[in-house]
Amino acid sequence: MKEKIILLVEDNPDDIKLTQRAFNKSKIEEKISIEIARSGDEALDFLFCEGAFIYRNIRVMPALILLDLNLPRINGFQVLESIRADKRTRLIPVIILTSSKEEQDIKKAYALGANSYIRKPVDFKKFSDAAQQLGLYWVVLNEPPPT
Repeated sequence: MKEKIILLVEDNPDDIKLTQRAFNKSKIEEKISIEIARSGDEALDFLFCEGAFIYRNIRVMPALILLDLNLPRINGFQVLESIRADKRTRLIPVIILTSSKEEQDIKKAYALGANSYIRKPVDFKKFSDAAQQLGLYWVVLNEPPPT
């Protein structure tokens, strides 16, 4: 059994594969499980054990959420608002991982409680390095708040 979960909220299949490959290359891959939500509503269902995830153990929360902003149905900002509004999820580190470099998106993400904002690099090597560093810091080194 893997020790910790990273929830990747991403609708682009290529970015999902890229992220999975990047984590698979890292040494921390053995200690983490990457769960995928392909839309904002699927992410919220996962977190709050609703819909297809009704039988998921709600006491097992992700150690980290990687959140895209441009998602179908419920966008990343709305997901972030919901995460920060609920006492069960408000302390989970959320990293915005998006292609948007718009200043207003960066400001809004931080205002809503994002822990970090990272623009997706297009180069696999850079992306792989970034994913490994994210996982190493947030999942291995970071001391999360007590639950």
